[in-house]
Amino acid sequence: MQENIRNFSIIAHIDHGKSTLADRLLELTGTIDPKKMMPQFLDSMDLEREKGITIKLKAIRMVYKPKNSEFGIQNSEYILNLVDTPGHVDFSYEVSRSLAAVEGTILLVDATQGIQAQTLANLELAKQQNLKIIPVINKIDSPIAKVEESVEELANLLNILPDEIIKISAKDGTNVEQVLEAIIRDVPPPSTLLNDSMELFNGGGKDFRALIFDSEYDSFKGVIAFVRVVDGEISNGEKIELMATKTEAEVKELGYLNPLFSAKDKIFAGDIGYIATGIKEPGKVTAGDTIIKFKNQNSNVKIEPLPGYQKPVPMVFASLYPENPDDFGVLKVALGKLKLNDPALVFEQEMKEALGRGFNCGFLGTLHIEIISERLEREYGLSLVISTPSVVYKIIDNKDKEILIHSASDWPDQSKIKSMQEPWVSLEVIAPSNQMGKLMEILKSLKGNYVETNYLSPERAVIVFETPLRGIIANLYDKIKTASQGYASMNYKMLGYRPAKLVKMEILIAGRREEAFSKIVAEDEAYFEGKKVVEKLKDVLPKQMFSVALQAAIGGKIIARETINAYMKDVAGYLYGGDITRKNKLRKKQKKGKKLMKEKGSVNVPTKVFLEVFRA
Repeated sequence: MQENIRNFSIIAHIDHGKSTLADRLLELTGTIDPKKMMPQFLDSMDLEREKGITIKLKAIRMVYKPKNSEFGIQNSEYILNLVDTPGHVDFSYEVSRSLAAVEGTILLVDATQGIQAQTLANLELAKQQNLKIIPVINKIDSPIAKVEESVEELANLLNILPDEIIKISAKDGTNVEQVLEAIIRDVPPPSTLLNDSMELFNGGGKDFRALIFDSEYDSFKGVIAFVRVVDGEISNGEKIELMATKTEAEVKELGYLNPLFSAKDKIFAGDIGYIATGIKEPGKVTAGDTIIKFKNQNSNVKIEPLPGYQKPVPMVFASLYPENPDDFGVLKVALGKLKLNDPALVFEQEMKEALGRGFNCGFLGTLHIEIISERLEREYGLSLVISTPSVVYKIIDNKDKEILIHSASDWPDQSKIKSMQEPWVSLEVIAPSNQMGKLMEILKSLKGNYVETNYLSPERAVIVFETPLRGIIANLYDKIKTASQGYASMNYKMLGYRPAKLVKMEILIAGRREEAFSKIVAEDEAYFEGKKVVEKLKDVLPKQMFSVALQAAIGGKIIARETINAYMKDVAGYLYGGDITRKNKLRKKQKKGKKLMKEKGSVNVPTKVFLEVFRA
């Protein structure tokens, strides 16, 4: 019975216990064999386990038969489709996609930390989707838990009574069954269960439509689309069409995830499942597209596509190059496959003389860059050179034409620039009140605008600050965590572009410009940035037989300099005794040779030097 379907997700700040709660739900519903159960079961990637975070949204189908209880839940089977979500700010787009596939969500708050920045951000996303919110306080078993304080904060935030909040320990399973009962009782069944005549809809009478919320690549089955079936039903072997890309295919396999692929003959409206399309070109399957049954060209039936997802706009860019130029083809294929289940990743081919062929890639944040690069290294065996992350700037030229600047190589001549702009964000930092002084010092260094401070409780407050995005990607998260001894959290959202004073800083090695080291910097920070790069180069660049000048320049003007001294070998060291003029003659000849090398010689920058400087 489709009225017994419940589609829900779990949203929370990072490390508040989403994956542990998902483990307990899988255990309680008997979805996983106890012998196969392991912590963070849904976090299947090695990276997720190592970092202790969820990176990819996951969908799993559970079947639960609740006991008769005080809530009056009928003693019948319910299908519970859980879509697990990430908690880090860089993966909020994953959260938005998962919430579009469900009717309700569990809002989880850690009793030891209380409401955090990503709690507020995820709650806002859930409200935009009009989801039923089930408030839950976790980690009540912890000796440092502030249960009543957390309950009061959450009740005030949601404007509900404290009694409506479920208090659990996902670690030892305390009260987790109450969460399952609340899902069944409060989360509505899929909204398309009733048609216009208010009769139960069972798949007949409406044309099949399914929303793709994720996908992955399989060598044998092609692209596997993870879908929320909105209307109708589909059978194995039927022909389908992807509306956005107008791609035709045939269903190779379909079914549910519980937790592995469980093939079925049909899937119906309200279900969350998968469809193996057989399509071998990853770019033809995109998140937010609508799958329908293939229609005859003569058919007059017009099917409207489902509302998709707002396209993610990457604001942080970095270049990826293979250390071995022969691996360029492997990198190209790997990026195409990763984009299948990460629509926020964008890339286009570029070439730099020092590094060869590579890709300029767009990301949602610095953690996103780290995750993608590590996946490329682990899953595809690629060794990469990664450039320093940069944001997207806007230039208005003398002809009033708007130009987007993704990297320093796009920067036009300064004389052709009429005005320039950079992206700004609204930054929210939540921290204990007694840590506010240290955090304000860090935020002031960003050269932004203080907006306000709001108090969640007498002990905790939210600082709202407007600042350029380039300050956020420069390890701000780590700085805030360090200054607050791990108690602060942050979240940000885009505000748009504002006027800026920027310059292109270039690096010269032995008088030769190395374009790969060029970067766009704020005019008043150029000296410090230039000094930092040339000092790093002095440490990592191998010595030569002649002295090497390392210079940072803006428009031909040198703003910082370091020098790598030449190898000092005493060519007359093997001589002993005799006339001193013999030694002086050799040394003079050596000095002349070094001068000639300095004039004509060039410095070959090893790939590992680029890597060291970019990581600095």
